[in-house]
Amino acid sequence: MAPRGLSAEEKRVKMLEIFHETKDFFQLKELEKIAPKTKGIFSQSVKEVVQSLVDDGLVQSDKIGSSNFFWSFPSQHGAMIQGRLATAQAKQADVTQQLQDLRATIEEERSTRRETDERRAKLAHLATLKQQQSSLQTELSAYGTCDPIKVEETKRAVTLAREAAIRWTDNYAALESYVRRQTGAETSDIRQHLGVDDEYEDIC
Repeated sequence: MAPRGLSAEEKRVKMLEIFHETKDFFQLKELEKIAPKTKGIFSQSVKEVVQSLVDDGLVQSDKIGSSNFFWSFPSQHGAMIQGRLATAQAKQADVTQQLQDLRATIEEERSTRRETDERRAKLAHLATLKQQQSSLQTELSAYGTCDPIKVEETKRAVTLAREAAIRWTDNYAALESYVRRQTGAETSDIRQHLGVDDEYEDIC
């Protein structure tokens, strides 16, 4: 059975071991030669593993001349972990204080809203009023067009329509009068020519 390949995390751990065990500085080409022999990390994946460690701050890097050097000391690793721990502890303390303040506020609000017979009665009355409001709203919706708001909107629409009709009948009357004066034609002839039937009537 072929040996199992290293996982990404195992490669990271073993690469760190190279730095911590040697406490030395390396170029990428050196690591590509050392890692396969000492830690079983394929040379093709060395660059990716080292870069992931650099991105996470576990390995330091610097360019000297035309060459990039990498290093990581155990003391650095420990200091970084201590820094992360201190940050986490500070955040925890902040959250704990916020929780305590919130609990204190809740208790203060409770103290000003003591459960009395009067308060319970008012809350019950409020619940009843809300239920009545909901029922009335449902009933109002059932009436549909009888909704006062909709009725008012319909009234406004009717008023606008009537005003428009009056304007058009006035315009027609003026036109009819003008044609009679100019041509001497009868009203019936003018209406027949314009397609106005006998049901037409002026709106006053």
